[in-house]
Order: sequence, then structure tokens, then C-alpha cells
Amino acid sequence: MKIKLITSTILASLVFSSVAISAEPYRLHEGDMLQVSVWGEDTLNKEVRVLPDGSVSFPLAGRVEVANLSTPEVEKQITEKLKTYLPDPQVTVIVSNIEGNRAYVAGKVLKPGPLLLTGQITVLQAISIAGGLDRFADDDAIKIIRRKEGKQQVLSVNYDQLIKGESLESNILLMSGDTVVVP
Repeated sequence: MKIKLITSTILASLVFSSVAISAEPYRLHEGDMLQVSVWGEDTLNKEVRVLPDGSVSFPLAGRVEVANLSTPEVEKQITEKLKTYLPDPQVTVIVSNIEGNRAYVAGKVLKPGPLLLTGQITVLQAISIAGGLDRFADDDAIKIIRRKEGKQQVLSVNYDQLIKGESLESNILLMSGDTVVVP
């Protein structure tokens, strides 16, 4: 019994450590809320929203570009801007709301609309969250519209094969801003 417990503990720690190593930091999106604080400067503790242009406005630092950055990167940018006014600013940035991390499901599903990406969600999971396909949906023509580097691209989804457990590569992991179109 003791050996099983030790083995389970070792396996669990290996799994968790490999997940922690491979995990990408969260990247900020338009609409996310940030709690920004500067140690010892109570007047510089603010909650700010990432604006549609990808920036935030912060006292003394002014406009700071934050879209697609991690919180440590934002901390560095704000710290650099505050050095003009404070000798050694200690800035902390915490994501307080991920409202900007959304994908959309449009077309012939039972509940079309925005989908908050609170974790990794595939196209099949998104369709399920949207209530599934309605009876008039063309399941052979489902697409994902994705904006990448300023350009839109269309990704095909092989729905019939996916629900049979085949063509799993078309069960695409959704990214913020993706739109699943079900004609």
C-alpha cells in the first residue's frame, strides 16, 4: 500500500511538473481587466481594462501597449515608464477578468453567440456548448475563421469524421477571436 502511494505521488508530481513547464503564459486580449499596483504607492493601485486598440492607460505611465503580452512583460513596460517619476517602482500586474478571451459560434446551432475561453476548448466542445447543431445545419461545411498576423484564414472542420472519432486533426483548438461558422 505504501509503495502504491509513493508511486502515485511521484507520477502526479511528474505530470504536474511537465504541465507547468509546457504551459504558455496567458496573453492579454482587448477587454481583459487588469489589477495594476505599485508597492508603496496607494494612489497607483488601479483596475484597468485593455482597450480595443490593445492598450491601457495608467497614471504617470500614460498609454501602454499590452495586447498579446504576458503580465510580467506588462510589469516591465509600466516599470520602465514609471522610472521617470519614481526611483525604484515595484509593479505588479494581475489579470482580474479574462472577458477579452472569447471565441464565437455563429450560424445554425441552438445557442449562437460568444464563448468565454476559460481553458483550452476545441471546435467540437464549442459546438456542444452552443447546444449542438440544429436540424438544418450543413455539417459538411463547418469552418473556423481566424485572424492571424492581420489576415483572415479559413480552417475546415470535418464534423462527420470527428463524431466518428476520425480526422481528429480537424478538432481545432480555438483561439481568442476565432469564429466557428455553421452554415
